[in-house]
Amino acid sequence: MNRSILIVEDEKEIRDLLVHYLRKEGFQPLVAPDGETGLAMARSEKPDLILLDILLPKMDGLEVLRKIRTDREISRIPVAMLTAKGDETDRIVGLELGADDYIPKPFSPREVVARIKAIFRRSRKDPEEPEEKIYDHAGLRLDVARHEVRFKGKPISLTSKEFRILQALLSAPGRVLTRESILQKAWGEGTHVIDRTVDVHIAKLRQKIPFLSEAIETVKDVGYKLRED
Repeated sequence: MNRSILIVEDEKEIRDLLVHYLRKEGFQPLVAPDGETGLAMARSEKPDLILLDILLPKMDGLEVLRKIRTDREISRIPVAMLTAKGDETDRIVGLELGADDYIPKPFSPREVVARIKAIFRRSRKDPEEPEEKIYDHAGLRLDVARHEVRFKGKPISLTSKEFRILQALLSAPGRVLTRESILQKAWGEGTHVIDRTVDVHIAKLRQKIPFLSEAIETVKDVGYKLRED
């Protein structure tokens, strides 16, 4: 069955262009002209990936993304943001909310298709990472197969990127991970993500799991490491 791509975009010319190229590449495109419709279709259709514009009528793309990431039934759907804005703040907010990629306009449809394929490649199971893998560290437990995190038995809700960053740190206690290596583990190669995004996500992890405020050590000008003790 062809993978479905939901295009949430208010400009008809862009929608039509993306539909044409996605069909040509064997995908099944779905379209929504505004944020409210896009969110409703994400919930009803559960597409394999969402192309989401930021500047949308009725509900902007960042709000749509926020609602997607807090809805357990659709929270793990990959989302690539489409936007004409060059403001770094919008990009950081989108990535902080859990966007998988950020594609600035104007763009080449071929580039969009390439980015989509890259996201799907990254989302495949890593053959070196068994699904039953479980990490335990001082009361903090991360279950890869269940995509579940608990601290002293209490469930913790994390975005997919926060989960991957925490997994990276738990897999290498005592070792310093550079921001670049954390970016690669959480987002993969070929995404337009800046180093500062890692700092934002680490801050979110420390906020959600206060234990990590001390457990995750900042290594100045390099990155982060999880204390072994």
